[in-house]
Amino acid sequence: MERRVTPAWTRILKLHELGRGPVQLRLEPAADERAAIARQLRLESLPALSADLTVSPWMDGLEITGRIRAVVEQICGVSLDAFEQAVDGEIEVRAVPASSALAQVPEGSDLQLDADGPDAPDVMTGDSVDLAAYVIEHLALEIDPFPRKPGAVFDYEGPVEETSPFAALKKLTEPKA
Repeated sequence: MERRVTPAWTRILKLHELGRGPVQLRLEPAADERAAIARQLRLESLPALSADLTVSPWMDGLEITGRIRAVVEQICGVSLDAFEQAVDGEIEVRAVPASSALAQVPEGSDLQLDADGPDAPDVMTGDSVDLAAYVIEHLALEIDPFPRKPGAVFDYEGPVEETSPFAALKKLTEPKA
């Protein structure tokens, strides 16, 4: 039996919508969509999320640039208290159709990766792209995986044992429980 994952939030853009040039969008999921995104990203809640995007034609595909802003509620790894923190990040992604020459690695050649260079373009499965999926992906990359509430301090003191000779004698004379 095949299980399909239902996206928490979608905003589809077709390549032909870029025929007249760049498209500017502001994406903001509704409260129920933010709750589904929070569950997907294992957050306590997602009180706010917005993305200002510019989608431009690029080669035979598209380029998505912009900024995401969010407020996430997480559990502090030190105090186990829930707390909110702001998240602010940039998006820069290129995508091309599967039929594009940029999507193909020539047969018999090695894939060359440059750590300092731009990422290779994503390959689209059809003639459209889900902008919301990119927003969620970049939000997930910006979230602190080890959240710590401001001011939370790890304060642990191990048990202190008496080390004098009299402490050893005292243990021998104490009744066993």
